[in-house]
Amino acid sequence: MAGINNREIAMETLIEILENKQFSHIYLKAVLDKYSYLEKNERAFITRLVNGTVERMLQLDFIINSYSKTKVKKMKPLIRTIMRMAAFEIYYMDSVPDSATCNEYVKLAKKRGFAGLSGFVNGVLRTISREKGKLEIKDLSVKYSMPQWIVDKWTSDYGKDKTEAILSGFLMPEELCIRVNLAKISREDLVHKLEGQGISIRICDTLPSACYISNYDSLNSIPEFNQGLFYVQDYSSQMVPYKADVKATDLVIDVCAAPGGKALHVGEIANDGQVIARDLTDAKVAIIQENIQRTGADNVTAQRWDATEFDPDSENKFDVVIADLPCSGLGIIRKKPDIKYNQTEEALQELVKLQSDILDNVCKYVKAGGTLCYSTCTINKDENENQVENILGSHSQFSVVEQVQLLPDENHDGFYICVMKKN
Repeated sequence: MAGINNREIAMETLIEILENKQFSHIYLKAVLDKYSYLEKNERAFITRLVNGTVERMLQLDFIINSYSKTKVKKMKPLIRTIMRMAAFEIYYMDSVPDSATCNEYVKLAKKRGFAGLSGFVNGVLRTISREKGKLEIKDLSVKYSMPQWIVDKWTSDYGKDKTEAILSGFLMPEELCIRVNLAKISREDLVHKLEGQGISIRICDTLPSACYISNYDSLNSIPEFNQGLFYVQDYSSQMVPYKADVKATDLVIDVCAAPGGKALHVGEIANDGQVIARDLTDAKVAIIQENIQRTGADNVTAQRWDATEFDPDSENKFDVVIADLPCSGLGIIRKKPDIKYNQTEEALQELVKLQSDILDNVCKYVKAGGTLCYSTCTINKDENENQVENILGSHSQFSVVEQVQLLPDENHDGFYICVMKKN
């Protein structure tokens, strides 16, 4: 479309995510790749506007509904999207004055064929701007834009105060966590190389492989990323090989490995051992294989296998079994904010059953004296502690060595790890 501007790009992206249920992290990346010729600050504006609007959607709808006779659900999709974006920009962005923001969205409505509604858009947005900050929002679901059933579940599991801390944690700004490929470069040398390009780095003092980076253009513009000298991997995910106490000569299997971050990390540590990285589809295996090649992990092998199917050739074979299983993903809402709107209680129960089926199989792959490391990127007890209790009930030869439940904060996502030993 001729003359498309940054807000219009963000609007089109949000319509796909919020109206057509595209995955936010995948679709936004594709959009940013398409418009890679834009300046860094322009792409940052689009990213902030898209992610922020998705992240705060329930609160934005409450704000709009407080001042509009036509409720958000009754609006046409394009107008609904414009109103949400504008409300987010008025409340949470200060790149331009509110009056200019209102003008831009009125012009956008006209450009997209809704000149007849431009007066409505203008009137509601100027009221929102004028009344900004006067609404008192006490309801946790609205205040933190989290569906009520999730708030209720976490309140039951953790209590009201801890639930509010969790919800607040999801809205904290986040730096990108990377894992240094210590098989190829020291952390100090990588830091020196990245800082030489003007990239800001914060070193993690609790994991030897982790750093946080910011103030970069795009990953593909960083030579060291393309050379496999570092890998994007959250702090909590990087903990897994350390908690599993992987040894240099271990034989390890990662049963749901894509995109391969944990398997590659294990391969670095088990440098005289072997790692098998499995996943369900050819497409996922291809992603693992691509990352193996980029990072030079020649002791890691990618295989296609359905983890719900028992593999007799793997029985009692492995020193360490990594089972980072499909889950609700409700610990990584900050990275994938649309998850909270698309997940359901029914789907969650189906995932609990899937996890149980996989764990029942992969327990049998652990050799005597070996380790099973179960992890999820969620904070739901049904998928975590309660799941482990069920497994221990049906596989009495296992005992828990350590359980860790990380809650979201400025350093990491919500994540669960349980290390079990086969006696």
